[in-house]
Amino acid sequence: MGAPVHGALVLFLLLLAGAEAAAEETAPQEPTLPAAGSGSGAAGSAGAAAAAVGVNSNSVLVALLDSHYTELAELVEKALLLQTLEDAVGKHNVTIFAPRNEALERDLDPEFKRFLLEPRNLKSLQALLLYHVLPSRLPSEAWPAASHPTLSGEEVELAAAGTGMRVGHAAVTRPDAVLRPDGVIHGIERLLVPRSVQEDFNRRRSLAAISAVLPTGAPEVDPRTHRLKKPASPVPPGAPPVLPIWDAMAPGPSIAPAPAPGPGSGKHHFDGHSQVKDFIQTLLLYGGYNELADILVNLTSLATEMGRLVSEGYVLTVLAPNDEAMARLTTDQLSEPGSPENILYYHMIPEYQTEESMYNAVRRFGKVRYDTLRLPHKVVAREADGSVKFGQGEGSAYLFDPDIYTDGRISVQGIDAVLFAPDDTKATQTADPNRKPPAIVTNKKKIKLRRGQYLPSDLDLVLSVLLVSLQIAQK
Repeated sequence: MGAPVHGALVLFLLLLAGAEAAAEETAPQEPTLPAAGSGSGAAGSAGAAAAAVGVNSNSVLVALLDSHYTELAELVEKALLLQTLEDAVGKHNVTIFAPRNEALERDLDPEFKRFLLEPRNLKSLQALLLYHVLPSRLPSEAWPAASHPTLSGEEVELAAAGTGMRVGHAAVTRPDAVLRPDGVIHGIERLLVPRSVQEDFNRRRSLAAISAVLPTGAPEVDPRTHRLKKPASPVPPGAPPVLPIWDAMAPGPSIAPAPAPGPGSGKHHFDGHSQVKDFIQTLLLYGGYNELADILVNLTSLATEMGRLVSEGYVLTVLAPNDEAMARLTTDQLSEPGSPENILYYHMIPEYQTEESMYNAVRRFGKVRYDTLRLPHKVVAREADGSVKFGQGEGSAYLFDPDIYTDGRISVQGIDAVLFAPDDTKATQTADPNRKPPAIVTNKKKIKLRRGQYLPSDLDLVLSVLLVSLQIAQK
């Protein structure tokens, strides 16, 4: 009898084990997300990123990275917040407000989006994203109508109006879009911008972008171009000026009058007035160019005009006649109104040229015509006797002192005669008939100063010119 009882017990245990196995096979399985790397495109890479930080495959963080909120998921990865969010999920449940992709792709201000993606503004991007995460799990049935702290440290206002749930100024369009044991994701219509990020953006963007819109009056004619004034297009610092240099000049020979620049007007990318002062001081310290410095400062307003042009981004090359050349000028040539300006405008080229660049040009092309500020006259340069020769005939001048001053905006090249435009009726041949071209131009022994080198701090420009004038008068 013992054997039949033992056999029945074994049969009962086998039937019980089979029933449990069948129950396990028919029991509903808990839905799980695809494993990291099983997706394609952004979802697959997002899942791989989540797996790299070691979160649970059923976590709300993995659900965010593998959801259709791809724009937000990419921003989280760019902001290097995966580890931060993993720590937050591990410590407590979270609620994530996820803006729809269109709100980040098309509806977001392009300037604000560029601001967020700049590497120097990483802290602002992190603060903005953490402003969308609450350190507690708030499904729709437990939605409070009160302010709630976020992971960014700032509070966001939650409201439950008759039209639905709201977060700040954004409506919740997809409540409970993703539910997980450690968190919930609600879809919202727009991006939430905390006050700190908005203030940081306002501090960094240009004043033109946040200034009030002024009323539009009657159209005005620009006296420099004789055309209707148009709103100036934005010019980044250091970019070439928009107007030709002749249109930007103040009243001068054959140039229409232009209004004086107002305080703070213009695109002051460079400190042109300091650069012009340095170049005139260099002429005095270099020696042999005192007469030109005296004319620039005392007889004309060209020093001020040159400083304004350089401040607006223009470049100049000055062909500087030395004192011997200036001494050959007659009283008639300087007594007519505007004569000093006419002469010096013809010695200014609206390009940045060095001795090397001009010599290479004339060696290659034989003859080069440079524009001058004496519109429309040009000055002709050619190669002669191993140097650069300007002008034609006996009124020509050799490049005698190369690169007296070069600062990237102003270049000064010393010449040994005064040049005259072809239609100057009172121009006489001022060249010395016994003058010979410089033997070796590039071996000058005089010390040349560059911008940024030492200049005496107590050397005042006007006093220096007056002192030189007195010394010349005593001689």
